[in-house]
Amino acid sequence: MIKTAVILGAGLGSRLGELNKNKPKGFLEIDQISIIEMSINKLLQAGIDKIFIGTGYQSQLYEQLALKYPQIKCIYNENYKITGSMCTLYNLRDYVLEDFILLESDLLYDIAGLQILIHHNMTDVILASELSSSRDEVFIETDLNNSLINMSKNIEKLGPVDCELVGISKLSYETFKDMCDYAETFFESNPGLDYEYVLVGIAKEKGIHVNKIKDYTWCEIDDEKHLHRAINEIYPKIKSQEIIRKPLKRNILLNPGPATTTDSVKNAQVVPDICPREKEFGHVMQFISTELTCFVGNAENFTAVLFGGSGTAAIESILSSVIGQDYVIIINNGAYGKRMCEIAQVYGMNYIEFESPFGEAADLIKLEEVIQQSPFKISHLAIVHHETTTGLLNDIASVGSLCQKYNIDFIVDAVSSYAAVPIDMFNMNIDYLASTSNKNLQGTAGVSFVIARNDKLENIKHIKARNFYLDLYSQYKYFIENGQTRFTPPVQTLYALKQAIIETQNEGINKRYDRYSRLWHVLVRRLNEFGLTHLVKEENHSKLITAVIEPECKLYNFNNMYDYFYGNGITIYPGKINTLNTFRIANIGDITMENMVLYLDFMEQYLKNISFL
Repeated sequence: MIKTAVILGAGLGSRLGELNKNKPKGFLEIDQISIIEMSINKLLQAGIDKIFIGTGYQSQLYEQLALKYPQIKCIYNENYKITGSMCTLYNLRDYVLEDFILLESDLLYDIAGLQILIHHNMTDVILASELSSSRDEVFIETDLNNSLINMSKNIEKLGPVDCELVGISKLSYETFKDMCDYAETFFESNPGLDYEYVLVGIAKEKGIHVNKIKDYTWCEIDDEKHLHRAINEIYPKIKSQEIIRKPLKRNILLNPGPATTTDSVKNAQVVPDICPREKEFGHVMQFISTELTCFVGNAENFTAVLFGGSGTAAIESILSSVIGQDYVIIINNGAYGKRMCEIAQVYGMNYIEFESPFGEAADLIKLEEVIQQSPFKISHLAIVHHETTTGLLNDIASVGSLCQKYNIDFIVDAVSSYAAVPIDMFNMNIDYLASTSNKNLQGTAGVSFVIARNDKLENIKHIKARNFYLDLYSQYKYFIENGQTRFTPPVQTLYALKQAIIETQNEGINKRYDRYSRLWHVLVRRLNEFGLTHLVKEENHSKLITAVIEPECKLYNFNNMYDYFYGNGITIYPGKINTLNTFRIANIGDITMENMVLYLDFMEQYLKNISFL
């Protein structure tokens, strides 16, 4: 088994500029550790006990690293400014006397690729991935037996190409000697020779194998765009894959939230301990604030203000912070509209409750009449976008137009619609929007947020604070000035939220809503086949959460049904309408069609067991 590795680390890394000033690329830090040290730890974990590093630029930094890791020996290339990677490798010819793993220093990679090379039955193997479209790729041309023919950054110089160089190879000692002999003939005319060129030069005689890995996670970091991709896409995925190779136990949550999360979101919480006052963590919160805003508006005119707490915390923050002595109309057509009334009552606020039957859209003609006929000044109007009591989706675009007509500030509870149903705060005339991390964003519970117009946030500073922890202006101002929340945030939950945001960006909100909608259509079709009905008409339905009318059957009991599903890894949820017996099924989160069909198959069996079918 191979026990030796060589890392090529002599380069300047000039394309990164100020991002890595006065340091080799290998000393870029992600998650408080340099990528070269990440690589060293993976090598040691894979059984490597001797590591040679070919150094050049700022070689003393590698020497300091060698003091920490006795397995490292550094070999300096004094001509690193004018020579290429082959000269750095050539300088190791008197030290490396056995088969070895060859790596570049600016790589992030899944340890699985390293392990594949170490245990491969062939002696000379280049690790390759599918085409990444990451720019600056080294494309590989192979024959039908996956033997190396040619490599180039110019794909047009090659024949058919279906893979690219990762930057990790396994080389036998004999092949290394052949590479050195071959390179000697070129150094005088081409000191900038790269090791890839030499591998191609000896490939016909040596028969170098190219091992292509499908869906392999890795990246090289050469410039700012590479670094951004590494931090926000590649590193979280690698960390998730390496922490837990086998999937975590998967529970299918069909409750309204918290929703089922991906393994990568769960594993994003496994991070080194960090003080939330560090600048690094401030960058995490800034990313979250900006990207949450951009899902529904633009970061120039709107700001997301973060709080530790459930979605109700964000709602309470808005109601207690933005309404002065004037009146707010609160539309109540579900339990969460009613909750806003309860919050207003606790704070002694002036409010008008506009009641509408649960499960039915608000009558906008009557709502306008209430506005016109009110003897009080109406400064704000609040509505729940998606009423999770029933699955009703209120028409916030029309209500927003009504607010614009009467110069009323518009507050939207989007706790269970945000990141699923597309929302445009500017075009819908929304001034304040509240949501949370643990529903359609598919993050973990513990973070709520308010997204608001910047000018409105500035205006509320004149309103006397009713709440200390949830005061919206104080939280907004502190974050703008310090890049931090006023009080200790839920650190691990925010790392999970960052990953959830990235996954939401990758899927896209429209596509996520399409996925949810397909699940909903299958759900209601099968329920109808079972003889069960749901409460809200399709034209007013969110297609996210469904209130199902309970079966009329002597043997039916919700608690027994709940236990039946829970025992099979599925969670359902009771109803929340006092006048009607319902239970609720949500189809949000990381739920697949297979998960939904499994639930429905169990539901069919349960209904047969109680003699309903």
